[in-house]
Amino acid sequence: MQIFPSTDPQTIKLACLALSRGELVIYPTETCYGIAADSCSSLAVSRLLEYKGDRYRQVSVAVDSRATAEQYVDLNELASNLYTHFLPGPITIISKSRHLADVRLESSEGGLGIRIPKHDFALELLKSYGKPLTATSANTSGKKEPYSLADWQKYTSSSKQTLVSIFIDAGQLLNRPTSTVVDTTLNDPQILRQGGLIIPTLSPSFTSYTATETQTIAQQIIQTHLPLTRRFPLILALQGELGVGKTQFMKGVANLLGIAANVSSPTYTLMKEYPYAIRGDSSLELDPKYSGVLYHLDTWRLSDPTELESTLHLSAILKPGNIVAIEWAGKASILLKTYEKNIPILVINITELDVNTRQITYAFSTPEWS
Repeated sequence: MQIFPSTDPQTIKLACLALSRGELVIYPTETCYGIAADSCSSLAVSRLLEYKGDRYRQVSVAVDSRATAEQYVDLNELASNLYTHFLPGPITIISKSRHLADVRLESSEGGLGIRIPKHDFALELLKSYGKPLTATSANTSGKKEPYSLADWQKYTSSSKQTLVSIFIDAGQLLNRPTSTVVDTTLNDPQILRQGGLIIPTLSPSFTSYTATETQTIAQQIIQTHLPLTRRFPLILALQGELGVGKTQFMKGVANLLGIAANVSSPTYTLMKEYPYAIRGDSSLELDPKYSGVLYHLDTWRLSDPTELESTLHLSAILKPGNIVAIEWAGKASILLKTYEKNIPILVINITELDVNTRQITYAFSTPEWS
């Protein structure tokens, strides 16, 4: 591997030559150091996926302008507005792909995440190369995002380091959050990862006037995210005062999963288990192959949230297919924070507006997009 300073006039030329050969180049961005591969090269993408080491995560790409982006994705009205107001900047916008980049960079639904960095060097590299480059962070799976060369060398194995041809050193970068990821391909656009850029208008909100409506809303929310359970466990972090409707929400989840058992609060038992197997229901448009266990936990009686591990063995039940719902999740917020880079988490907030009315909002984060 060669190390070149970002200030050297020859660095971009050398980086472009390496990229044209299908090699990997680490470069500075406005968030952390990213790793670049030619997004249209099968050889380069194969090397990148070998380096990253997690075949379940999607990889966004960076372009130098909106005009370049429109060569690779179709922009709907929402995406167009986001491009106008937030790019360049720390946001990844997922749109329907035109399938010109390597399809392994796309989501299972054919979405391609696009970034336009707000970083002079990154933009100059993209303009010089003339094609989209991958924009994923330069860490390998499960490791810390690098903000310096020393950072990267410390947390990257020697075998992984040999896969990189060039490290473009811009010194110590500011420790900024990763990009916000927004999926604009859905009927209801969603933030898949909350980064430093907050877009309040995309925070979903529902109003319920009855217990039945709360259950229906729960089904709508979970149905959208259920496909993730084929690759990950799914955590539902439920927040709301006593009697606000958290258990009614869980009844809706159970109904969606075809669970016949009566779902009740696990306050005194701490955890209840409900195996499920969806056989197919065309009205819900669900694939018949979903199966696992719905775990319903309650932290109300736990004096120490670490008992979720020591007593309930949370990590042991976090397996693909399983859905783990935690009531009073605020008590376990520190523990849940340790899982957010590896497990999709839905934070459900239920608020009482009056005796009959509930407002249900949720935030979602997923490790699916790097």
